[in-house]
Amino acid sequence: MDPVSPFPGRAEHAATASSVVELLEVLWGRGRDLATAPVSVSQLRLLYVLAENEGINLRTLTDTLASLPSSVSRLCDRLEAIGLVRRTASATSRRELQLHLTPAGRDFLAQLRSAREQALAEVLDAMPAADRRALMTGLTAFRRAATPQTGETSTARSA
Repeated sequence: MDPVSPFPGRAEHAATASSVVELLEVLWGRGRDLATAPVSVSQLRLLYVLAENEGINLRTLTDTLASLPSSVSRLCDRLEAIGLVRRTASATSRRELQLHLTPAGRDFLAQLRSAREQALAEVLDAMPAADRRALMTGLTAFRRAATPQTGETSTARSA
């Protein structure tokens, strides 16, 4: 028990969650290895934001990613170069560009999500039904608690 924390077991719970995240990273890496285009974690996060915010502008994307405009612009450059992102002129402002996933970008995310979900399904299938239900209850509560800290929407699918 953590004598400083008002929450008994807090350190142990965080350590367990951390080890689970490490296992998920391994599963996620397998999914990314199966994908058709190599992308970094930062590029993947940008793709997820675009999937949820079609036509977002660079300033809003930069704020959402909590990054520097120059860094986000370079990420977009690379993703545009491999055909996953497209920039278009804004209908409301000549000074603004809108960002969109291309059909290849949507296909990439669908393929990646499918590979990852398959890997997770194999692990979940090995669990007893009661443990799966408990896990889903815990993960739902975790998502609710984490959502305000990440800036994501509660319906967004994360990397």
